[in-house]
Amino acid sequence: MANISTLNTVAAGVDPVSSQLGGPRGRKPRKRISRRNIILYGSLFVAALYYLLPLYVMIVTSLKGMPEIRMGNIFAPPMEITFEPWVKAWSNACTGLNCDGLSRGFWNSVRIMIPSTFVSILIASVSGYALANWKFKGSEFFFSILIIGAFIPYQVMIYPIVIVLRELGVYGTLTGLIIVHTIFGMPILTLLFRNYFAGLPEELFKAARIDGANFWQIYFRIMAPMSLPIFVVAMILQVTGIWNDFLFGVVFTRPEYYPMTVQLNNIVNSVQGVKEYNVNMAATLLTGAVPLFVYFVSGRLFVRGIAAGAVKG
Repeated sequence: MANISTLNTVAAGVDPVSSQLGGPRGRKPRKRISRRNIILYGSLFVAALYYLLPLYVMIVTSLKGMPEIRMGNIFAPPMEITFEPWVKAWSNACTGLNCDGLSRGFWNSVRIMIPSTFVSILIASVSGYALANWKFKGSEFFFSILIIGAFIPYQVMIYPIVIVLRELGVYGTLTGLIIVHTIFGMPILTLLFRNYFAGLPEELFKAARIDGANFWQIYFRIMAPMSLPIFVVAMILQVTGIWNDFLFGVVFTRPEYYPMTVQLNNIVNSVQGVKEYNVNMAATLLTGAVPLFVYFVSGRLFVRGIAAGAVKG
């Protein structure tokens, strides 16, 4: 019996001497340096290097003057740091006849993003809540239409939308672009909210109904306070999608209402004068600063919300 017990202990990875003498028990700790760990961390290091190297080049180039850039070593840190390219990219870079940099495009993007994000999330959250908890005749058919709408290519609908906005008298204005972003954001957001609300305990909804709570009371007092992660997911998706949009911005607005991405394209692809790579890199970093900030601040809630709301229903 003792030999059999010893064999079982060894098979389980436990030191038999320590087991018999009453010492530490359990499996032996794995070596930190192993073939598996080398492959795992090596792959992660290569992937991180692949994504961080271009960012490093952008940052160091934006802090150099043009004489230093012409020397050709793009990986070398700046010998003399200058923030003049950042100032020029923000306020003085020229796009055709206008030389006001990215500042005008930044404020246009803010004016587009805030109402589009707020309205689309509000409508989508109420729609998802109704589809998940207040079944009505034809609700599944309506939900299927929303799902189809989430995967229709934007390019297919550009011309009809131009006609609709023209008839409404808002083509070429910020209002028209806000309407477009709000409509195109609702299908996927409704899907996320519907799946998230469907995963919440049904007993809460039934208890509130028994207590006499109506549609809006349940939404504002029970569902919305419990749904912070999915609201954060919706906010990140809308903010990044609207802020990074180029196609809608260049099609549905005029030059004075161009968002930041269109301004960036005009600065980088300008054919007038000397090609200022430091200004282009600074302009690119300024344009991407807002989505990066949003991800860094709320990235953990984003992962929680996606895990909770994207795989249910």
